[in-house]
Amino acid sequence: MEKQKMIEVLQFCAAQCTHCHDACQLEKEMDMSTCMMHDQDCADLCRLTAQLLERKSENVDIFLKTTLVMCERCASECEKYAQMEHCQKCAEACRKCAEMCHEHEMANRE
Repeated sequence: MEKQKMIEVLQFCAAQCTHCHDACQLEKEMDMSTCMMHDQDCADLCRLTAQLLERKSENVDIFLKTTLVMCERCASECEKYAQMEHCQKCAEACRKCAEMCHEHEMANRE
């Protein structure tokens, strides 16, 4: 996948995680603290990884591997809340981002 497309996927994931975090903060009937923690961690990591890609850092592969794990964790947590549209959108963005990170890792093994 081209670098610019990867950056866009990472930035979109970060935006969805931030939106989910903000929406979870407004939830009064359930404890959303774990979801919010994963949202924030994932958003921060995706933004940082996008920045590393933009500046062609030698460390980007390490961060893409970590992003893959964090996106999967965030998606799994958000999928617990099927009734919340913001959680489902976040989970979808995280799954797409994790898939992109995995494809990048597989392409670099060859």
